[in-house]
Amino acid sequence: MAASVAMETDDAGNRLRFQLELEFVQCLANPNYLNFLAQRGYFKDKAFVNYLKYLLYWKEPEYAKYLKYPQCLHMLELLQYEHFRKELVNAQCAKFIDEQQILHWQHYSRKRMRLQQALAEQQQQNNTSGK
Repeated sequence: MAASVAMETDDAGNRLRFQLELEFVQCLANPNYLNFLAQRGYFKDKAFVNYLKYLLYWKEPEYAKYLKYPQCLHMLELLQYEHFRKELVNAQCAKFIDEQQILHWQHYSRKRMRLQQALAEQQQQNNTSGK
């Protein structure tokens, strides 16, 4: 009985850890949050930098599939570099990254819409020519 209680506790603890790490990794997609961390000196703390290195396991497909904001993985990768961490103290750097993300999303949305329209037109042509 004690073993089953211990397993349930371990499962709950692992689930909580998974949720907390998932949420934190996704927060890394926000350049303003990165600027906040940099200005408060978190990126100078060796333990925190090691934690960022540990979080690289989120790049594995079995974990990455749970991410809603995949750009967080790119930021996590960039955070492995000291120069990038130092630059994030500058609010202009965070603003630039934020603007670049917005431009990427706009381009992606337009491109995706064009691809979907082309696919719909192709399907319509196939349906009319197949009749």
